[in-house]
Amino acid sequence: MHRDLLKFMLFAAMILAAPLAFQGGYLMNVLVFVGINTMLAIGLNLLLGYCGQISLGHAGFFGLGAYLSGVLSTTYGWNPWQAMPLAAVVVGSLAFLIGFPILKLKGHYLAMATLGMGIIMYIVFNETIDLTGGPSGLSGIPNLSIGSLDFDSDVSSYYLIWSFTLATILLTLNLANSRVGRALRAVHDSEVAARVMGVNARLLKVQIFALSAVISSLAGSLYAHTMTFISPASFGFNFSIELLTMVVIGGLGSIYGSFLGAALLTLLPEFLRAAQDYDIIIYGGLLMLMVMFMPGGLVRGVPDLFRRLLKKGGDRHA
Repeated sequence: MHRDLLKFMLFAAMILAAPLAFQGGYLMNVLVFVGINTMLAIGLNLLLGYCGQISLGHAGFFGLGAYLSGVLSTTYGWNPWQAMPLAAVVVGSLAFLIGFPILKLKGHYLAMATLGMGIIMYIVFNETIDLTGGPSGLSGIPNLSIGSLDFDSDVSSYYLIWSFTLATILLTLNLANSRVGRALRAVHDSEVAARVMGVNARLLKVQIFALSAVISSLAGSLYAHTMTFISPASFGFNFSIELLTMVVIGGLGSIYGSFLGAALLTLLPEFLRAAQDYDIIIYGGLLMLMVMFMPGGLVRGVPDLFRRLLKKGGDRHA
């Protein structure tokens, strides 16, 4: 536990010191999105990597949190700090209710059910024009603020988002190392064996589904109040697939793997812009190579690669 805490403190120190190296600008704005995507990837990884339950509709929870917080603060004049927790409660409650019938399903049936759930939410965002603005989006969402401090600059937004992200990492690390985390891994390995050991697998899966949705909702609210504009296009099926890819590329069942996957898939398209028409080919090729040669994800594949290189270097000198 002390080792995990030390690792987290070093990681947090690196994250909090990053603005000193980049000093604002476009890259700082991209790192804000790395923080939001890390929260989303952690939420999905709890469900997929730890509990073994796939979801192709998490972009829907992300969008629902963003729209609830955005509509409450824009249309109804709520304080954003009050709108965010209410949105999280509504999204978590909805996930808890629909989790009972959906999580009875397994494999591709579960994937299809969660995909349908995400598509329904996307249609609602598009069709409820009076509330959400429909395809044109919702604008004028206020920034978060504390007293006279407005989180409207790249640096202030960075510290706001990463404060929530670091809190999410700490929470999920504690959860993963707790009795609940061991029960989750038992359900992942064998639900029948977990039930025999006294784990209420059905309730546990629904609770983790709801927690994952709450984390996604908070990320959505932060996204809405940082961007001050949202539209349904940001919460479609493609983004659900992107989140799934972040989790798999980073490493299933690893909190820091979620960060690595989110960082790679958020930053890589920005660096590939110079390739112009060939960027999508390079992007797809790199992802394919990673899946082939790092099946355990970046969090396991990179250390293994260094160990192999060191071993080869040692063999040459021997």
